[in-house]
Amino acid sequence: MRGAIVSLAELGREHAAAWDDCAANAAEPNPFTERWFTMAGVNHLPGAATIQAVVAFDGPRIAGLMPIERHRSYYRLPVANLQNWVHANAFLGGPLLRAGQEQAAWDAMLSALDASAGPAALLHCTAIVEDGPVHRAMCTVAAARGRRCDVVQRVERALLASDLDAARYYETTVRKKKRKELKRLANRLGELGTVTTRRIAAHDDIDEWCDAFLALERSGWKGRAGSALGSDPAKDGFFRAALTQAHAMGRLEILRLELDGRPLAMLVNFLSPPGSASFKIAFDEEFARFSPGVLVQLDNYAILDRPDIAWMDSCAAENHPMINSLWAERRGIVRVSIPLAGWHRRIRFAAARALETGYASLKARRASPSPPKQVDDDD
Repeated sequence: MRGAIVSLAELGREHAAAWDDCAANAAEPNPFTERWFTMAGVNHLPGAATIQAVVAFDGPRIAGLMPIERHRSYYRLPVANLQNWVHANAFLGGPLLRAGQEQAAWDAMLSALDASAGPAALLHCTAIVEDGPVHRAMCTVAAARGRRCDVVQRVERALLASDLDAARYYETTVRKKKRKELKRLANRLGELGTVTTRRIAAHDDIDEWCDAFLALERSGWKGRAGSALGSDPAKDGFFRAALTQAHAMGRLEILRLELDGRPLAMLVNFLSPPGSASFKIAFDEEFARFSPGVLVQLDNYAILDRPDIAWMDSCAAENHPMINSLWAERRGIVRVSIPLAGWHRRIRFAAARALETGYASLKARRASPSPPKQVDDDD
């Protein structure tokens, strides 16, 4: 197996079929590292055209692949490093590793990174699924080379994964009082007209669905703040390209809650069997009193009834109030750092980690409440 550093543009142009084949046989599905999503970013996001990838080639096949970029600093420390490329609209950063070749692929990729690290002292990977096949293989390969594999940050986010069907899961997970309230809101909304939920079909016009989502998102607070996808031509182009390719490859699901044909809420999911990821949601704030965003999430429970999908990552922030009340399962998402080859790099890695852990300890002590003062009986 051979590790190499190549440009993403070259990879997408000359090894498209091998990239897709690796994704289809990945030990840990990750739609955000698949070709259709990654190349949408390369072609539309500022500065992305220069992004590279570290690749493990097994003859003509790809056994492992991870987009990477170079950074001059490690958090606030002036320590050069290599990082997996995870832009603001990508929510998982794990590489694609062919099932059965996870460790061999990591070993080849790490050798390639060691050889081309330049001034970089470490590899820093963000948005990695804790204790998944990617994380376990990373730790095993690092240990075999006598290197640390440090988890430097950990969060938990909601995951939808159950053997229950959609109806039973809803009854089991959501409190009876909340279910009653949601039913009341749905009934009130139904008094205004005909409420339907549509799912995008293979023959649907993807441009029309993209237009509807972008308009819905732009109509709310994100539009007013200028952070909506449609407010930025580059992000608009990226979104349309990613969804168009996902739709063509059968990787896209969009749910649209409508009132008399008017979109009230839309949810975009990416499908990478046996997994999936919830990508974007938008709702009409004029109808916020009916909680359309929650109502469309109830329709999303239907993913549990699909035999080809075992789980869906919410891709939501930790402790997200809406999703955490609807989804019972959790998954750890970690950031991991590994020193690169060379004693001087290991020294800089150790120094950076010592400063990082020291700062974290100091911050934790300052945040901890003071113990209550003990009062003696004689006082």
